[in-house]
Amino acid sequence: MEPSSICARISSKPLNIQDAYDFVSDPAHGAVDVFIGAVRNHHEGQSVQGITYDVHEDLAKKTFEDICAEARKKWGGLKIYMAHYMGQLDVGGISVIIAVSSAHRVESFESCRYIIEELKKRSPIWKQEHYEHGLSQWLPGHSLRVAQQ
Repeated sequence: MEPSSICARISSKPLNIQDAYDFVSDPAHGAVDVFIGAVRNHHEGQSVQGITYDVHEDLAKKTFEDICAEARKKWGGLKIYMAHYMGQLDVGGISVIIAVSSAHRVESFESCRYIIEELKKRSPIWKQEHYEHGLSQWLPGHSLRVAQQ
C-alpha cells in the first residue's frame, strides 16, 4: 500500500518545520514550497502580545483533509503537510505550517497558496488577540458557509 500523501494535524505542541519537510520529501519531487504563519506584534494599530487559537478539532481536521484532497485533485501528485496550532502563542510563535512537494515548482507554489487561502476561509479556527495592559479581543473570522460562486 502507498504511504499517505496527506498529513493534516491540529496540535497543542509547538509546530516543527522539519516535520513538515520530512513528510513531503520525495525523491520524485524537485519542488517543495512551505508557508509558515507566525504571530506578529501588531494588528490594526494595536500592540499584540500573543494570540490564543481556539479550534474545533474534529471539524478542522476534516476541513484540512478536504482542502488537501481538492489540491491533489487540481494539481495531481502532491504531498501535503498541513498543521495548525491550538492554544496560546507569543509573538513569533508558529501558528500554521503548510508544506507541499511536487515534481515541478508551479504546482507546488500554486497549491500551497490555494491551501492557505482555503484554510483561512473555511476552517473552524478562532483567534483571540492579547494586547498590552491585559486587554484582549476575539477577531472576526470568515463564515463557515460555502461562498456562492
